Amino acid sequence: MSVIYYRVVANRSDERRRDSALTWIGDAISAKGLLGALRLYGSGFLELLRDLTPLRRKSRYGDIDFDIEHGVETTWATVSLRTRLREWLRGVQYQASEPQLFREILAAVPVPLDGYTFIDLGSGKGRTLLMASSYSFGRIIGVELLPELNAVAVQNIARYRAEEQKCFAIESRAGNARQFEFPNEPTVLYLFNPFPEHVLESVLVNLRLSLLRTPRAFYLIYHNLVYEPLLDEQAWLRQVHRTHQYAVYKAGTSD
Repeated sequence: MSVIYYRVVANRSDERRRDSALTWIGDAISAKGLLGALRLYGSGFLELLRDLTPLRRKSRYGDIDFDIEHGVETTWATVSLRTRLREWLRGVQYQASEPQLFREILAAVPVPLDGYTFIDLGSGKGRTLLMASSYSFGRIIGVELLPELNAVAVQNIARYRAEEQKCFAIESRAGNARQFEFPNEPTVLYLFNPFPEHVLESVLVNLRLSLLRTPRAFYLIYHNLVYEPLLDEQAWLRQVHRTHQYAVYKAGTSD
């Protein structure tokens, strides 16, 4: 069976300007003020330096079993320094989801997943897209801001082989999640803390408007609960399951 995948061949020049490092810095200053942005980048830079130490980089190879088993390259440890610096300016960093925990998370969604669309915003190298293909989703969509990570995801989709694979309609896009147009169909949205708080807020506004235009079954998974209070403030989201690692929300529309 062949793998179906798609990619954005080129972005318009205005989109490239919006996704530049200077734009990310400007967004952070606008959202948090100068001192808040300095604190954000300062803590991020210290974490970046720690991640570059040999011991930390070695530890990151601990998640490589998935790659060896499926002939792909999704691990954190092989992300280049250039990409790490761009992630620092963006305010977040790529981290691949752990397979066993991912299965636990999807099991916590309180409806059968058959036919739902699975969306991962901030999908990085695409490991979550590949793992989601073991379920009977109607289609799978990933969106990643950094083109270099998306390019790896596209290659991984083409290479991936697994006996348990059930969904072959897998799409990886390079693009800005704030401009993403949510499809008008039942959806499971996966967010592995992919954005700074001000970007997450914009994504939630966009999602709410989409659901108002077209009410539909919609579940939101938030993994790594850094900005959980922001989601809990949304009256249109109801938390249906929570652990110390993730929470599952149901949008305020009928099933």
